Amino acid sequence: MKAFALFSLLFGIGLGIQFDRLASRDRPLYWLLRRLVVLMGFGLVHLLFIWNGDILTEYALAGLLVLPLMREDKETLAICSLGLFGFYVFMPAWHLPIYWPDSATFTHLVDSANRVYAQGTLAEVIGHNHGELKALFSLHAFVFPRTLALFLLGVCIWRSGLPQNLQRHRRGLFIFGLIATMSGISLTLAAAVNVFPNTPMFGAYMSNLAPTVQALGYAALIAAAVQLPYLGPFLKVFAPLGRMAFTNYIVQSLVFSWIFFGYGLGQFGHMSVTSAFLLGVSVYIAQMIASAWWLRWFRFGPLEWLWRSLMYGHPQVMLKSRMRSIELAHL
Repeated sequence: MKAFALFSLLFGIGLGIQFDRLASRDRPLYWLLRRLVVLMGFGLVHLLFIWNGDILTEYALAGLLVLPLMREDKETLAICSLGLFGFYVFMPAWHLPIYWPDSATFTHLVDSANRVYAQGTLAEVIGHNHGELKALFSLHAFVFPRTLALFLLGVCIWRSGLPQNLQRHRRGLFIFGLIATMSGISLTLAAAVNVFPNTPMFGAYMSNLAPTVQALGYAALIAAAVQLPYLGPFLKVFAPLGRMAFTNYIVQSLVFSWIFFGYGLGQFGHMSVTSAFLLGVSVYIAQMIASAWWLRWFRFGPLEWLWRSLMYGHPQVMLKSRMRSIELAHL
């Protein structure tokens, strides 16, 4: 949930950046709408035919709902974000019609997943993938208000000028990061040990609050650390991976689907925790190296290029050398 929170926050910052860049064009909201509709298309393909843990579809939908607020000032965005996040934290008290599958349903899903994912054909895996969507819908519905809140917070943070002036705010980021990280850990532990046994709702509230607080602490600490003379250059080796986040996300789904599902190596349910961890680290490192190499020659990752080209309705300049030639020709 902390990783989801960080991704949601970064997506919101990305929306803020895109809106500002498109402000020089006519109808910036129209272009953002096109961008999100294209993302929705990618997400649906990923969701229905590759992996039902897709996040792109939810983010495209959340982005479309946030669009009407993009012209508001940062104070309004902050109030809306706080309201949505408060609603999310106290959701257990609202008795909303969001029902989690019972233990028998989960047991059945696990048993069938172990069988179909490890041994099934492509058609069988896709069929089971679709069957699990109903159970996963509750998770998406539950976290959706938080996603909206973090999108708006990301836009607000961008408009505050903080990401553009990290060096100036390094000390404040470090202090906030420490406080938020320790607060998140404390809330998690308090919920785990049930410090308020007579008021179980408090545990649910703390469980909802803790991951986001801790994630914001992580974000602040990393933003402060990247400004340090020795640690900063080390952390920046991750930047190419982030610049190609869309491509790397889909590539991970394709690689791990082939490794774990029956139409590939069929390792689902057969790999130890240690082996799975080492596999994940290996793929991550390989993507870091590949992303850095790719971006030496190209302006965008492959899917980032396709996304951008579909958004604007014509192919974008991909090669850095060609872009330099175009810029020189315009001088």
